[in-house]
Amino acid sequence: MTPEPNSSQPNPQSIATADSPNGASPSVPEAGAIVAAGEPEKPLPPPPTRKVLPVQYPTQTPAELSASALILVAIAAMILGLAIDNVLIGLLGAVGSIVLALVMVWPNWGKIWTQVIPPTWRTLIFACLGLLTGIAGLLMLSGSNTDPDSRNIQINWDAVGALGELIGALGQILIAILGVYVAWRQYVISKDLTIQQNRITQQQTIDAYFQGVSDLALDEQGFLEDWPQERAIAEGRTAAIMSSVDAEGKAKILRFLSQSRLVTPLQRDRLLGRPILDGDGGYAEDRANGVRVIDLNVMLAAADLSSTDLRWTDLSEANLVKANLSKSDLVKANLSRAILYEANLARADMKAAILFYGSAQTASPRSRTELPDYKTGEFTGTVVERVDFTGVKRLSEEQRYYCCAWCGSKSRQSIPGGCEGIPNKLGR
Repeated sequence: MTPEPNSSQPNPQSIATADSPNGASPSVPEAGAIVAAGEPEKPLPPPPTRKVLPVQYPTQTPAELSASALILVAIAAMILGLAIDNVLIGLLGAVGSIVLALVMVWPNWGKIWTQVIPPTWRTLIFACLGLLTGIAGLLMLSGSNTDPDSRNIQINWDAVGALGELIGALGQILIAILGVYVAWRQYVISKDLTIQQNRITQQQTIDAYFQGVSDLALDEQGFLEDWPQERAIAEGRTAAIMSSVDAEGKAKILRFLSQSRLVTPLQRDRLLGRPILDGDGGYAEDRANGVRVIDLNVMLAAADLSSTDLRWTDLSEANLVKANLSKSDLVKANLSRAILYEANLARADMKAAILFYGSAQTASPRSRTELPDYKTGEFTGTVVERVDFTGVKRLSEEQRYYCCAWCGSKSRQSIPGGCEGIPNKLGR
């Protein structure tokens, strides 16, 4: 069998003979057939077909159908008895419909009971039922319902009516409590969903900030830019996002800026503004005259950074006045020349944190008028006046000496280990 020509699906053989001098049009196989050199044509198997199964709905069993028919017969008998004024037929129809309905409802009642009502509420319902029944029994069996000269029980229907009203009131109270519980659960679920959505939105905002700052700080050659306008835009973005994220978000941003060296003063070429390499695969620091890509300034003043991870972060020269750093991890964080006036460092981990340069005996806090000396440590230290050091962890002896010397008389009482023998150089 020779396949008919088809110009839309050429094969390799037709391409090879397209420019033949006789101009004959080669044969092309139909769709679904493969032609190979030296082999007979073999038809392809038909594509597999997917069987669409119809949706199966649960059907009633023969017993359920019979019970439904009997209920309809019982209802018809009751209506007939009412119509012909026959009490016997009406009663039989009514009783029959009740019995048949109970027979149909009973098998499914257990499933509804376990699925709709929680186990705690099931226990509470049975307990309340037993309590109310017991109280009613005690009232009926007590001496107030018994004739002194007779052993027969006399029911006080007025008391029973009052008890019924009490049970009704208690039922309404229980329904109200159940409504309050359902509303509270809905509020808790809604609150959890809102918190989760806010976290996702905040993380997306932080990721967009990371990308935007990276694009501003890096050019096509991969060097940190030093143009003033780009630095101003980067600082503006940082200041804006710092005021719109929580403590953990601030810590993430600070770790990103510190590890990318965007808040570290780097040594730069004074002509082109390019950072200078240190010979070890990084950029050289210049604490005295270096230029930062982003200067934190007052972005962290009165900020809540409690219980956050601030390890290896560069917070030097940052304004942390009245900031909450309690329970935070400040291991190897650089706090030189930072302003921690009235900050909260309670139970923070201060292991190897840099509070000053040089010696603890010669170091002093930063000054507005004096330039820092990074050899002797003068004016390179952190302003620690009136800082709360209660329960600070892993404070070294040099750190303790510096804090005792420059924190003031009020804060000296909160430093672990005390400040005995260390002079108060602050003088107040």
